[in-house]
Amino acid sequence: MISRFAKSLMLVIFAMFALTMIALVHPPSRSYIDPWTGQLFGEGGVEKMLHSETSPKTPKIKGVEGGVIMGKLGNATAKAALGRATWKLLHTMTLRYPEHPTADEREALSSYFHLSSRLYPCGECAAEFQLLLKKFPPQTSSRRAASLWLCALHNQVNERLKKPEFDCAHLSDEYDCGCGDEPADDKAESKTTEKVDPMDLEDDLSRDELTGIDMIRGGR
Repeated sequence: MISRFAKSLMLVIFAMFALTMIALVHPPSRSYIDPWTGQLFGEGGVEKMLHSETSPKTPKIKGVEGGVIMGKLGNATAKAALGRATWKLLHTMTLRYPEHPTADEREALSSYFHLSSRLYPCGECAAEFQLLLKKFPPQTSSRRAASLWLCALHNQVNERLKKPEFDCAHLSDEYDCGCGDEPADDKAESKTTEKVDPMDLEDDLSRDELTGIDMIRGGR
């Protein structure tokens, strides 16, 4: 007859064997719950999640939407000087914009225009700029698109002010982007200038379809 001690020993051995078999079939999980957020982390925990991130997410720019911030600028001389300086800045910027911008670069340019429409020191000018941006959203898919779009927007203002229309094919003659020492695209130079809609160039990213070669010569 088996003693009580022997029975207890056999039960312990059997329990240990059963636990060993369960561990082999189902290895212990290393997942855990973050006590602060309640989020469940899998094998590898936080480290695995950090390494799985291929690229950091760009924070969304705030303040892009909203009304004009500055008041009316009554000094006509100051207003005219400000306008000339601003157009030079904006045209030079688009003339040096990348030929093939990334999504981040496209968002940056669009955000810049919208922020400028809020912070422009001439309040009444800023209000007009906001209306133009709503009617003609920024074209950011290429240097050509951005440059022609801005030139067309400039001509919208010129029309209201009863100023002569500017020839968008000669932007670089008026606004030097500092790109003159860079080689031009000879193949593009030989292309015949075509009539395009400057407000609808987003899907046209081909360098062989360029209009106004002098305007887009240069790099970043």
